[in-house]
Amino acid sequence: MAHTITLIPGDGIGPEVSRATQRVLEAGGVAIDWDVQHAGAGVVEARGTTLPPEVLDSIRRNKVALKGPIATPIGKGFRSVNVTLRQSLDLYANVRPIKSLPGVEPRFEGTDIVIVRENTEDLYAGLELMIMPGVAQSIKLITERSCSRICEFAFAYAERMGRKRVTVVHKANIMKI
Repeated sequence: MAHTITLIPGDGIGPEVSRATQRVLEAGGVAIDWDVQHAGAGVVEARGTTLPPEVLDSIRRNKVALKGPIATPIGKGFRSVNVTLRQSLDLYANVRPIKSLPGVEPRFEGTDIVIVRENTEDLYAGLELMIMPGVAQSIKLITERSCSRICEFAFAYAERMGRKRVTVVHKANIMKI
């Protein structure tokens, strides 16, 4: 049985990276029906948006997506496609495993950490304004709800993966509340 997966090839190097990934999955014997959708700087002229509604509809319907790198037009008033996807689909947990691999000379022997980062708030809220000529301000929005759920996610992930420790990185010495 084939899996239906939304494919957003992206732009720039995105289509090349996406095609290579498709070839790897095909070589692994995974049967996939690709639901190809387009987003990013390349669709703005034709659609007037970097993220047409049918892209989100496809991801919601298929429950899984493969996304190549996507450019956001700089200085054109378009919000980052990545941030819009994260916020629209509530993809709040960015999970980045880092592990030394056998046969690959590591910079640090025995590295095995996982970084879990909140992906939708903080500076990703996109609240910016020019407060005077030459001075921009970005507002770092952080809610108790998002702080709690990313911590809960990290602890649940650690427990599920048999990890013994969770370390929280913060700036409470500077950011008091």
